[in-house]
Amino acid sequence: MLSRTIDRSVLRLYSLANGSLNTGFRAYSQAAKKQYDIVVVGGGIVGMASAREILLRHPSLKVAVVEKENKLAFHQSGHNSGVIHAGIYYKPGSLKAKLCVDGLHLSYKYLDEKNIPYKKVGKLIVATNDVEVERLNDLYKRSLANNVPDVQLVDAKRIKEIEPYCQGLKAIWSPHTGIVDWGLVTQYYGKDFKQAGGDVHLNFEVSKFDESKDPDYPIMVKSKQNETVQSKYILTCGGLQSDKVAELTGCSPLPKIVPFRGEYLLLNPDKCHLVKGNIYPVPDPRFPFLGVHFTPRMDGSVWLGPNAVLAFKREGYKWSDINLFELFDAIRFPGFIKMALKYVGAGMQEMAKSALIPLQVKELQKFIPDVQDYDVKRGPAGVRAQALDNDGNLVDDFVFDQGKGDNALAKNILHCRNAPSPGATSSLAIAKMIADKIESQFNIK
Repeated sequence: MLSRTIDRSVLRLYSLANGSLNTGFRAYSQAAKKQYDIVVVGGGIVGMASAREILLRHPSLKVAVVEKENKLAFHQSGHNSGVIHAGIYYKPGSLKAKLCVDGLHLSYKYLDEKNIPYKKVGKLIVATNDVEVERLNDLYKRSLANNVPDVQLVDAKRIKEIEPYCQGLKAIWSPHTGIVDWGLVTQYYGKDFKQAGGDVHLNFEVSKFDESKDPDYPIMVKSKQNETVQSKYILTCGGLQSDKVAELTGCSPLPKIVPFRGEYLLLNPDKCHLVKGNIYPVPDPRFPFLGVHFTPRMDGSVWLGPNAVLAFKREGYKWSDINLFELFDAIRFPGFIKMALKYVGAGMQEMAKSALIPLQVKELQKFIPDVQDYDVKRGPAGVRAQALDNDGNLVDDFVFDQGKGDNALAKNILHCRNAPSPGATSSLAIAKMIADKIESQFNIK
């Protein structure tokens, strides 16, 4: 009897021990799953394209993406006009010009490979007066220098052939400008990334970077939900939050992200036949934004706009979206104050156009007179992460940054703080550039 009791006790102890070992092994496995060679912070189109490119080049690496929202492309990448740009506007020889043209070719190749629907509807940049014609001629020379494919300078007759309801004196015709759903494209990047073995952690809002005691995985990334991942190296592509994420590792607050909301109008479905492709104004070099334009969408709708007004919240898509801390943070910034003073007249006009639809329609009628006030209604909006310096200048190029010092938070984290428009079109080309930088910066072979 005593022997049987001892045997049962031994079995119970063994069972408990075995259970503890299994539980411990499961915990260890789960912890191991959250240790990575590279973690990318930000699941927008640039972050996902970069993560995908890194993993395709280095399939043996363990790579993860952490994204604070419940899906990829939640903000800028899913709230844009959906245009595949051709590279007309950018200064010849600049990184933006090269990456846009390269990105155009890479995008169409990728869309064809994945059977992602798109339309090559083309774009007209239309001059409506003699001053604009002069600017248009300069823009055409720029587009030729940038190797924009098959770009042409066309007269009023040809404008009517391309867009029968559009009027203008002269225009640049870009037949390879297209439209696509960039949010959908980002989801495809994510699918490629996961199929290659990458992990995506949604609802992971980064709150802190810490050094860990593990020399193999020296950085801990913590979320507001108290989740943690460890990594050897970090790449951040934070978009609207990029400056705040960089500051978490001791980087300078500059360049500062100031959010500008672009509000669109929707053309009445009965009038969508008035617009076949993209119709843009000639940009005024005195002002930082392109101006209102006509943009057909993949679903057959036509967006008109956008304007550009200060958003009262970094992710504020409506006037009622207000975060007092973020608003005060923006308006007290010296760079914003200087920019606002410089463009005070234009800024007031943009706010007026936001409040009064007829003012925006008046701009549109310069190109298509048949559009009337009753043909439009308020539509969606996007928020642009505009990087500014202390002098109020728009930072129009890529900004990479690292913290100061010899610790892992400084040496092992690379911040992509500004990936300006046309970031979506250029995403695959930007990803190649970022992957090159990651390899050289972190000595990854």
